[in-house]
Amino acid sequence: MTAPAPADLAPSRLAMVPFVSVANMLRLVAEVGVETVLTELADAMEEDFRRWPDFEKVPRIASHSAGGVIELMPASDGRLYGFKYVNGHPKNTRTGHQTVTAFGVLSDVETGYPLLLSEMTVLTALRTAAASALAARYLAPKGARTMAMIGNGAQCEFQALAFRTIVGIDTVRLYDVSPEATAKAARNLAARGLTVETCRSAEAAVEGAGIITTCTADKQRATILSDNMVGAGVHINAIGGDCPGKTELHPDILLRSSIFTEFTPQTRIEGELQSLPPDHPATELWEVITGAAPGRRDGAEITLFDSVGFAVEDFTALRYIHDRVEGSSHVEMLDLLADPDDPRDLFGMIVRAGASAAPRPPGQGGPAGHSGPAAAPGR
Repeated sequence: MTAPAPADLAPSRLAMVPFVSVANMLRLVAEVGVETVLTELADAMEEDFRRWPDFEKVPRIASHSAGGVIELMPASDGRLYGFKYVNGHPKNTRTGHQTVTAFGVLSDVETGYPLLLSEMTVLTALRTAAASALAARYLAPKGARTMAMIGNGAQCEFQALAFRTIVGIDTVRLYDVSPEATAKAARNLAARGLTVETCRSAEAAVEGAGIITTCTADKQRATILSDNMVGAGVHINAIGGDCPGKTELHPDILLRSSIFTEFTPQTRIEGELQSLPPDHPATELWEVITGAAPGRRDGAEITLFDSVGFAVEDFTALRYIHDRVEGSSHVEMLDLLADPDDPRDLFGMIVRAGASAAPRPPGQGGPAGHSGPAAAPGR
């Protein structure tokens, strides 16, 4: 157990930053309910998409390696600033590591001070599913009740529950090259209000499905869906292609589809659009939500949400969690920011720390390292 800080090193109010750990995130989601969190996240995201022009937006900053990618994803609305650190390493499961891990920060633009530090591995899974379902609410065929889920890894159950809660599907058809992954997903989705069907091939999974979600991990140009697997009127939720050189769909599918993106400049680099010429038309989702552009035009149209994940969605997720945990037991305070009494005297904090660490003669003050009750509080 960590000993309390000496009185002259005790952190001030400004030094403390609210922190949501993995344990607290899990407790919050369990307490509120996965479906409720997904719905509230989708609603919050829709609000932010409606004010899309207010955001400062840039494609994520990526550092690629042979094994994967590490990315920073920043966004700001001029009042708040958020960023996420996230990795994507498809081979990590071989060594017992997660394919994707993340954390994020939400800050006050006026002072630059962080308002929240949060885990975002679980939160990213929730926000990705919420964004997919939000897009499908505008783009999927009316009355679609069956979704094919190709790729049954960590994101699978979140997608299935988001589409059940927000879009209204009642059947999910699972397929993965790993039967163990499919069995895991089927087990986790049992008693969740869905009819769960396990399939032996991608072709079998998409048969009769009005919505197709592809979510595979391998960093390669793959053909998870070939052109003959996609019939008229289907909505494709393509979320596995999320970096240069990684795609899931045959290019002919794109040529038959109306393509919708989060932020097109990023999607042309990382999404399915990288397979097409740089001037191929695409509509951003915020345009559909605000009525600036049409979504699905008719029942025969193939709609494709070419989703790579964008920083505004993470901004929304951080904003949502900040509001959700305020005043609750699901947040703890971290001594994260140096806050000297005199902002110009940062070095003085080191001097005081050295003095506090020095042995004290018997009878002077409290235990070694403490300066007693008369010490100046705070930093």
